[in-house]
Amino acid sequence: MAGSDEKIGDEEKHHTGAPVVAPFDLNDFTVIKEGEAEILMHVKNEVFYNKTQVNNRDMSIAVLRTFISKRKEEHEAMLSRKRKTGPKDSGEPIVEPESLTDNVMHDEKSNGECEALSASGLRAIRYAREVDGIGQVVALDNDKVSVESCRRNIKFNGSVACSKVESNLADARVYMLTHPKEFDVVDLDPYGSPSVFLDSAVQSVVDGGILMCTATDMAVLCGGNGEVCYSKYGSYPLRGKYCHEMALRILLACIESHANRYKRYIVPVLSVQMDFYVRVFVRIYTSASAMKNTPLKLSYVYQCTGCDSFHLQPIGRTVSKNTSVRYLPGFGPVVAQECSDCGKKYNMGGPIWSAPIHDLEWVTSILADVKSMKDRYPAFGRISAVLTTISEELPDVPLFLSLHNLCATLKCTSPSAVIFRSAVINAGYRISEVIINVDVGVEVKNHPVKAQPPDQAGSVILAKEPDLQANFARAVASLSKAQAKKVARFLPNPERYWGPKVRAGRQITSKHVSLLGAEAINGMHNHDQNEEEPSLVGAAAEAINGMHSHDESEEEPSSKRKKTEESTSNL
Repeated sequence: MAGSDEKIGDEEKHHTGAPVVAPFDLNDFTVIKEGEAEILMHVKNEVFYNKTQVNNRDMSIAVLRTFISKRKEEHEAMLSRKRKTGPKDSGEPIVEPESLTDNVMHDEKSNGECEALSASGLRAIRYAREVDGIGQVVALDNDKVSVESCRRNIKFNGSVACSKVESNLADARVYMLTHPKEFDVVDLDPYGSPSVFLDSAVQSVVDGGILMCTATDMAVLCGGNGEVCYSKYGSYPLRGKYCHEMALRILLACIESHANRYKRYIVPVLSVQMDFYVRVFVRIYTSASAMKNTPLKLSYVYQCTGCDSFHLQPIGRTVSKNTSVRYLPGFGPVVAQECSDCGKKYNMGGPIWSAPIHDLEWVTSILADVKSMKDRYPAFGRISAVLTTISEELPDVPLFLSLHNLCATLKCTSPSAVIFRSAVINAGYRISEVIINVDVGVEVKNHPVKAQPPDQAGSVILAKEPDLQANFARAVASLSKAQAKKVARFLPNPERYWGPKVRAGRQITSKHVSLLGAEAINGMHNHDQNEEEPSLVGAAAEAINGMHSHDESEEEPSSKRKKTEESTSNL
């Protein structure tokens, strides 16, 4: 197809609703297939496409399928209640809406789904073709080249895409502001931070609708630039081992803050960290009274600079008397000036979302749906592994402690995870609680500890008697269900250079080796030198779009290979 001289785009519309697109030459494009969608991508990186985000798109499709199913159940339950209670002020019978199973919207004005930053339109097209009952998909972008690409791809995908996907050249913020409470689903997947879109996004979702939001600025969210994170998200990050989970909780707190300004609040159903980004799925509701509970869901975090122990300070609390509830500031401080375990100072971060970040019923439903149609998910292995891991989390325990970090603080040998989990369980705790006392009991009694200065955190901790005598008998619950069944929970990247790609329109240079690979750069240089050679066009296009796997048999200088591998390991 790529070698043909045929021009398309100026022929008659082959079906009703086909978008009008300018003529184009197929020699300038490569065809990319993902799921049931096929898109045309220009070889010069004019419109952003990232193969890595197949995980993101597959997870979103899985959540949307469960969301539509849940909405139908909610509608049926609501109608059932109405039939039982009858109209409040009238004796007129209730008329059940037609084709309830086909319509999952709350009102007639709903447009289904809004993809605020559509780029090539791949995500919108996959939603239209793969999610039953999704309704109309509105794809927005304020870049003319992206809109042209999206419309070209809509037409390229046939009648289903043309009838369901609408591409508009518009500023997503303005469009969402002028369409309040109109969409059942709003999808934000920007290149970088979503913060500038949140205020308009939370207003455009109908009551009970879902907002799906991605943030790829992980360096900011994980503590690399704390002041920038505060300016964008209103929260200060800490560089603990739990930084990725904290990034999720910072994003959730930010969305809740924007929602509260319009008497709305969020209910998270799934929050994931994958590859180089975090993504949250939250339902949005309107209620001035329920909004008052927000301070109960937010906390500041005190992180010890010595031993990594942390404490949460809730922002608010409630006092109940008879049938009334009073909302008051949270009690504090929760920590002294110095850590009670090691005597070091605390860093303070937050506020973060400290309520549950998942709905485990949703997670179970999503995972079951994914397994039932595994052939329809290109990234089945990865998303099923992530969902399995999430299903085993403790929903009411924010953040976590790292066994290896604790052992590094004590300068001792790390025990096996099963033995350590058994000791915690046998002590009567869930695995997320009371780590240090058990760990000290293990290492002081059974393993020699490397000597360290007396003022170090490990020395101070080891000088104290442990509160618990550890029992290392193998506990039945020391292995999770997934481990017992040998279900994969953490999968390696499927290929080299798996990560964020170069922003659309930027020139590919040697500094992008760690993102695209050395062969991609060489392919681009060859393409620039001889643009008339079809084979080089195809090779460069595949490399840029991440479609060209690395050929291990190709020789490259050892110094370049070493530098490339080091860069890749840091992603």
